Formats: sequence, C-alpha cells, structure tokens
Amino acid sequence: MRANLKLFVIGGLLVTVALALFVSPFASSEPDGLERVADEKGFSSSAREHGLKDSPVADYAVRGVENQRVGTGLAGLIGVMVTFGLGTVLFGVLRSVRRTSEPAGADG
Repeated sequence: MRANLKLFVIGGLLVTVALALFVSPFASSEPDGLERVADEKGFSSSAREHGLKDSPVADYAVRGVENQRVGTGLAGLIGVMVTFGLGTVLFGVLRSVRRTSEPAGADG
C-alpha cells in the first residue's frame, strides 16, 4: 500500500474511533424516526425482539459495563473495529481474486 493511502486509511480510522468513543455516548436517547412513527401510529406494541437481543453489544451498549456512556462508546468502538476488519478482509479477498483473474503480463 502506498504511503499516502496508508496515512489516509489510518487517519480515517483514528477519526472514526474518536467519534465512536467520544461522540456517540452523547447521541440522543429519544426514539429514532421508525420508533417515533410506530408510537404515533399506534403499532409500536406489536414490535418483537430481534435475534441479536442477547448479543454482547445489544442496544448500543456493552453488557456488564455499568456506566451507560462508557458502554455506548465501547459498543461504538467494537462496531468500528469489526466493520473495519471485515472490510479489510473483503478487500483483501477481492484483490487476490482480481490478481488471479488478470492475464499474464498485464500492467495495472
């Protein structure tokens, strides 16, 4: 990876981590648009729990962390790292597939 691109990716990751850790704990706890419409239209009582309700980071918090703001920040950090990791693996796989499908002697 070229130095400029590497610096850009690292800088973007650092900004994203900072936002996840320090800004996300201050997000509004008011219902989002979908929940609000469900409340206004009167069908929010028919909502069901989702399949991941028992996951370690369900409801934007880390299970076992008592401080809600810290738990939200940690959940954001975990989400950023998992997303970045999956994206890195996906792009690595796509790059290797692309390299094997190029004809011999092709310059990129």
